[in-house]
Amino acid sequence: MADNKGERKQRREKQPRRDDDREELEERVVDIRRVAKVIKGGRRFAFRTVVVVGDGKGRVGIGIGKARAVPDSIRKANEKARSQLNKMSLVESTIPYQITGEYGGARVFLKPAAPGTGIVAGGGVRAVLEVVGVKNILTKSQGSPNLLNVAMATLEALGRLHSPEQLAAMRGKDIQQVRPVWMRRAKGAQ
Repeated sequence: MADNKGERKQRREKQPRRDDDREELEERVVDIRRVAKVIKGGRRFAFRTVVVVGDGKGRVGIGIGKARAVPDSIRKANEKARSQLNKMSLVESTIPYQITGEYGGARVFLKPAAPGTGIVAGGGVRAVLEVVGVKNILTKSQGSPNLLNVAMATLEALGRLHSPEQLAAMRGKDIQQVRPVWMRRAKGAQ
């Protein structure tokens, strides 16, 4: 019987812990709103939470959770975001070229920036870009200020980006010709 306990303990130690998997992803709560559902007896209040999850290396997901309590809605949104992680095309610490994303009434303009610029963005755009791993970028949020739509527009724009390798293949050009300007200059100086 003592041998069985020892074997079970060894098996438990070999299995990876689920908590370790969760720690590698970064999460940001973008928006918490109180929403109401009108029913026969009056209104039923709940909370809608928008959470963005990413690994800082190009993978990002967004989740929306609704519950009667804030912690429950955050947990639901977090689980949904983790299940919807998508890979985005990045070049070093920025995006390969400028792009505009639209979702609902929100429009987000993203423009690559040279190293040292930082993230020039606000609200929902900043949260998405930080968790995806972008370090240098210029942005402008146009249209609706709704944080959910702004975050979704940013995600939509990032999802339509192609890597420099894909662009070079599509256009039939050398990869150096489709890289951002400061990267071309750095390669030419070497």
